[in-house]
This record gives sequence, structure tokens and C-alpha cells, in this order.
Amino acid sequence: MEMRPSVQTPISFGSDAEGDWWVKFSIDIHHDLAWHAVQELSCVINYLSINERLPSKFYPVSPAPYLNGGPTDYLSWVIENDDKDFKPDTLTKWLEGRLPQPVDDLTQWIEE
Repeated sequence: MEMRPSVQTPISFGSDAEGDWWVKFSIDIHHDLAWHAVQELSCVINYLSINERLPSKFYPVSPAPYLNGGPTDYLSWVIENDDKDFKPDTLTKWLEGRLPQPVDDLTQWIEE
């Protein structure tokens, strides 16, 4: 699944023995559609339904800026899940069904 626009590679991911998993990536915050991507991912992952929320969370993470630098180089985004029955492939299907399509067509991400 591609997560565009503005999502940068490499994308890292991992899981543990209990079935918890995570995905971490950076977003080019200078890309014209960066905040559209953040908004779309936030909506689907964190708040698609008030009554039936997905068990995953999408949020920013950063080391201390005063020790490292600004958001261009040190702000990352994490999708984290602690429900062993909710697999990454399931989230991929949710995203594919709800993100602008085709996901790599930047004109689909622009609001009217």
C-alpha cells in the first residue's frame, strides 16, 4: 500500500511476541499536500467512526528538538496497534477503501 502524498521512505515497521505492531515514517512537511495526508490518515486511523474506532493510533513522535533539530529532519509519524486480532493487512484495506484514489494521483488529494 502506498501512502502518498509526502510520505517519505524508508518506512520502518515491527511487531512483538504479543502481536502488537507499529509503522514509523516521515512526512515531507514542505510538500503542498503534507497536511492533507496527515488529516486523511488521522481521520481513517484515529476517528473514522465515533462508535467503532479502529484499535490503531496515528500520532507524531520526535526526539528533543533542542538537542537534535527541527521538524524537517526529526519529526516522525507512527501508526501503532495493540490489538493482536487487528493485523496490518486489515488496516491497509481500511486505508485503501477510504483514502483518495488512486492514492498516487495528487489531484485526488486537493480539496475543492
